[in-house]
Amino acid sequence: MTPFAKMHGLGNDFVVFDAVSEPIVIDSARAHLIADRRRGIGCDQILLVEPTDRPDADYGYRIFNADGSESDQCGNGARCIARFIADRGLGGPTDLVRLATRDGRINVTALGNYQYRASLGVPVFEPASIPLVGFNAATAYRLDDIAGHKICFDALSVGNPHAIIDVDDVDNADVASIGPALESHASFPERVNVSFVQILSRNHIRLRVYERGAGQTFACGSAAAAATISGIRRGRVDERVTVDLPGGAVTVAWSGDRQPVYLSGPASHVFDGTIDLNYT
Repeated sequence: MTPFAKMHGLGNDFVVFDAVSEPIVIDSARAHLIADRRRGIGCDQILLVEPTDRPDADYGYRIFNADGSESDQCGNGARCIARFIADRGLGGPTDLVRLATRDGRINVTALGNYQYRASLGVPVFEPASIPLVGFNAATAYRLDDIAGHKICFDALSVGNPHAIIDVDDVDNADVASIGPALESHASFPERVNVSFVQILSRNHIRLRVYERGAGQTFACGSAAAAATISGIRRGRVDERVTVDLPGGAVTVAWSGDRQPVYLSGPASHVFDGTIDLNYT
């Protein structure tokens, strides 16, 4: 039986495994079963902390979505991984944890009282690098038939691809239809996280997210970062923003091009358990 922790960041929930103390193999099919809320443990993502041979990192960090696909970035998950490392006493630093991902590195700083700040790296805006195909670089793109809607959106990457749509009221946004249609649109060959943003003031926004590989979630840290970055680039919000999500609030700070974006918020531990990873 393999130990795990159930954790969440503002309701964005995770099953977390320690692959530092002993090797653990998670593949797409196994991740999909673990994430199933009726046949498995149930979660939005499965997280692994594992050894790394990179000299600029303390641990490896892998992310599997509920559909079994592997992701490059999860800001809420990074905070939970940092708490998991401290709670389990895995060794190494706990005040500042450097996590190696498929796409780069995330630094997570403990702020006290189970609050953490994660550096999600420098955002990318070039369409080919997001990736977004069929468009030249801009702060506004348009697609004319997304679930029967004409959609204007911004697009960028913070280690994973994001499309950001401005709305007057997130409560009335057609997330259920537009979200999956845009997530899997051919313009995004690696699919995309779809954010619906309502700007309340220059330092306060509301956000709902249809997350790539997971569907609608209570919170998505990288989407909160992407939505804030988009608002800053277009002159609509300031450099530090409170982002309200269905599961609670995070803080995002970004000082401009070629600078990393920072995401601050809680990491919550729910329970510990064990699972037979060979079950079917």
